[in-house]
Amino acid sequence: MKRIFSVVLIFSVFLLGSCERYETGEGSGDGAKPKMSEEEIMATAKKIHEEVITLDTHDDIDTKNFTEEANYTSDTDTQVNLPKMKKGGLDVAWFIVYTGQGELNEEGYKKAYENAIDKFDAIDRLVTKFAPDEIELAKTSDDVRRIHKAGKLVAMIGVENAYPIGTDLDNIKKFADRGARYMSLAHNGHSQLSDSNTEERKENPDKPLHNGLSELGKKAVAEMNKWGVMIDISHPSQSAIKQMIELSKAPVIASHSSARGLADHSRNLSDEQLEMVKKNGGVVQTVALNSYINVEKAKKRSDESRKIIEEFAEKEDFKLYKSRSEVREKLSEEEQAEYFKKYREIAKKAEPTINEKLKETAPPVDVKDFVDHIDYMVKKIGIDHVGISSDFDGGGGIEGWRDASETLNVTVELVRRGYTKEQIEKIWSGNLLRVLDEVQKVAKEIQAEGE
Repeated sequence: MKRIFSVVLIFSVFLLGSCERYETGEGSGDGAKPKMSEEEIMATAKKIHEEVITLDTHDDIDTKNFTEEANYTSDTDTQVNLPKMKKGGLDVAWFIVYTGQGELNEEGYKKAYENAIDKFDAIDRLVTKFAPDEIELAKTSDDVRRIHKAGKLVAMIGVENAYPIGTDLDNIKKFADRGARYMSLAHNGHSQLSDSNTEERKENPDKPLHNGLSELGKKAVAEMNKWGVMIDISHPSQSAIKQMIELSKAPVIASHSSARGLADHSRNLSDEQLEMVKKNGGVVQTVALNSYINVEKAKKRSDESRKIIEEFAEKEDFKLYKSRSEVREKLSEEEQAEYFKKYREIAKKAEPTINEKLKETAPPVDVKDFVDHIDYMVKKIGIDHVGISSDFDGGGGIEGWRDASETLNVTVELVRRGYTKEQIEKIWSGNLLRVLDEVQKVAKEIQAEGE
């Protein structure tokens, strides 16, 4: 798929000869690093990146970028689109059907369902109307490999917040039929199904609503098992996560979470939770969102950058909100899209000033910090339970992996730290696809029992 590396591959083979050192490295987890020059590391990484399937489990979408006039076939002002995926060698993007948490009543459920269907429809337009020759929807690991082998990019679908299913659990099958292959039972705020991690916020924490999962939420776990939808534990509360893992007959995933042992954030998983995922057979997709990777470093950079951005915003008479959560609470989805678009424009104008003024005093969270979390989790729970996600277009993006076009840099850092090709393949896609296979196997068994 990654044809842009073809010229580099010739150079890589020249440098590496027949020894293929990346196959014989000692790997990570013991501090071992390959004895290679930077040129050899780069050539090795490019060769591995070309040969493995790279998969990112969390890419948010705005349906305004799925129209005839503006869509992902062109280099839209987003962190993910087809040109950026091709440039960076990102093979598989999980497009997210996200719905913010609203009122727990029929009106709220109806509006949320309409929002979800609108996003399912947008993804369908991309793969069937706008770019069927460039990207195809996958529902199984076999689909992923078939589509990739055919030279096309791969789209998959995750549902962030099960709020749109309302109280009708039949909607889980409807979403699965549309291609949903994972779903979280809550987002930032308690849903009708599950408590959220927001009960752990240091400021204005939400009081528990269900003490974990509601009775409907427990039934939802069973339905997800039945229809082959992976259970995503990235946003629910600690109690809800524990209950989901205990109830599920199949492995779970954390679609975009990092290690709390390195960054004490409520969206990250503790060592105890990591061990639970390991015993469950699941996988944790390390997320490239700066405040989930290094809380202190991200806050200092953010605070100092904010001051500079405020100066630029004031010149353009643009009101800044305190946080992404406040934007989502106070603005409609349409208004949010306009706000973030304008914010990005102003931030981009301010970027040169930020980089110059803060390069020594407040450096950004970067790919090295990100891979620190991969190292940490590999050592804690093993190479078979760790994966990669970006949360692009939803807050993610770090220095060195700011968008899909820079995806190679992650592989470069993994090679630099001594990970082998086999290990890198597991981290980039093998582990997640293995869990998907197991979840779908369990679903077939449950359906057979029902018959």
